[in-house]
Amino acid sequence: MPSQRQIRYFLTVAELGSFTSAANTLFVAQPALSRQIALLEETVGFLLFKREPRGVSLTPSGALLYERFSSLEKTIASAIEEGQQLDQGQSGALRLLHSSSIPMDSLLPVIHQFTGEAARARIDLDRISSELQISEIAQGKADAGVIRLPVLRRDPDVRIIPLPTERLWVAVPENHQLAGSKTTTLQQLADFRFVSAVHRERGGLARRVTDLCLARGFVPQLAAVISRKTSMLALVAAGFGIAVIPEGMTRQKIPGLTCIQLTDEDADAASALVTARTPTPLAQRFIDLALNYWKPETK
Repeated sequence: MPSQRQIRYFLTVAELGSFTSAANTLFVAQPALSRQIALLEETVGFLLFKREPRGVSLTPSGALLYERFSSLEKTIASAIEEGQQLDQGQSGALRLLHSSSIPMDSLLPVIHQFTGEAARARIDLDRISSELQISEIAQGKADAGVIRLPVLRRDPDVRIIPLPTERLWVAVPENHQLAGSKTTTLQQLADFRFVSAVHRERGGLARRVTDLCLARGFVPQLAAVISRKTSMLALVAAGFGIAVIPEGMTRQKIPGLTCIQLTDEDADAASALVTARTPTPLAQRFIDLALNYWKPETK
């Protein structure tokens, strides 16, 4: 196979029509240039140039090779440029995950800044549970995620970066007996049915809420219909029960829903960024932007 040097030499001689001019342009001795062209002709098995009194011109076979090599050189240069952009976190696809209790609109400021700085990159966004995010990132199926703590599953290949906590609110139907209240406490929720339930193999918001209720001596009663996704707010609005949610979820405007702030000192929920121990350049760019935006106390 021709070497990259031979290809570069051949293209330069063809473009300038002169070994002397090509040698000066390439900063090589003309005998060395002629030797490389001769080796290239030996490799391909045919003459590349017709020697003329005032220089050289391409043979028909040489002209065909010039056309192919020219496009190849452009492809290589383009591939190198794309590789550099990928290495610098300026292009490629970022596979980003988020928990259902972390609405997409809360991520939009960081996403907008990310796409503004890395115009050649795209984000492939998906919503899955916090526990599954750990597995997806550990297996290399995702690059970064935003999870709701606590998580039961940990992996040595996954880095968890805590973010600031959010205050908890309770969502109730608009005709609920608490609907007229501005604030309430977790203890006052003991007699109401919850449309969310903790999964024995998962952490996240439901486990945080359950732990808070258990600390006050009661287990959340389950409604007739439950959900661990953001659809639980639709269940609340439909009158099936109540849900304790982070403040960020209160910005979702759902008809028939009223949100009341919880005044308990410990009524909060934490979230975190997750990524591989050695993140991709794109993932690192997103993490840096997210940390700067949320400015967590502990990194």
